[in-house]
Amino acid sequence: MPNRRFDAVICDIDGCLGPETHGPLEAPRLAEVSAYNERAHADGDRPVVTLCTGRPLPYAEAMARLIGTKTLPVVCEMGVWLWHSDTNVFDRDPNITAEHVLAVHAAQAWLEKEFGAGNPRGPVSQQPGKACSISLYHPDTDYLKSLEPGLRDEFAARGWPFRVSSTWHWINCDLAHVSKATGIERMMAHTGLTKDRLAGIGDTMGDLAIREHVAFFACPANADDRLKPHADYVSPHEDVAGVLDILERFRAE
Repeated sequence: MPNRRFDAVICDIDGCLGPETHGPLEAPRLAEVSAYNERAHADGDRPVVTLCTGRPLPYAEAMARLIGTKTLPVVCEMGVWLWHSDTNVFDRDPNITAEHVLAVHAAQAWLEKEFGAGNPRGPVSQQPGKACSISLYHPDTDYLKSLEPGLRDEFAARGWPFRVSSTWHWINCDLAHVSKATGIERMMAHTGLTKDRLAGIGDTMGDLAIREHVAFFACPANADDRLKPHADYVSPHEDVAGVLDILERFRAE
């Protein structure tokens, strides 16, 4: 659209639209994001907000319905899925083969055996709802993070093709060839959107994948200090309040 600088904003969920913790979502502020998107679709005077998240598809779909992404796909499960909100199509990355899925299932079974119900430190939970990746949680974050090097070694020894990384409270075990970056690239190919017409919002180092595919990148105040130097703008506000502050800048373009 000629009267807006960007056509879409690719936004993370945790730490942006919602807290990184298990605290409640700020429903009134999310309603403001929804109202913003309604205006974006109706008037074309601002970029539409869509999502790029490591969260499972059902959670991402619910958030997309809430904020009204409408015509734009949503990147879910760290690039495993695109959910097309206009057609309700669930589009898995075609580069994920049956062998990759079997490797995920084998790793899930091994993790349950080693760190599940019988773990003397308490079970390490696997986030429900994920199809081709694994996210691990334990209330003792220091203990959880101590497992990361051993997981890398075990996966390599068993030939399981995982990339192991961590966020504030999780360890993510993702197929090495699938990422937020590959998900964004599939979204761009589907929509025809180009880097010069995209903006992005993120809060952790995993959101560098968003940074690399957009012309303007911003963070809320709670973002990882290592990410902030990569941003064109850092909001003084946290979480969804920060997102709304960032969106106001786009509306004013």
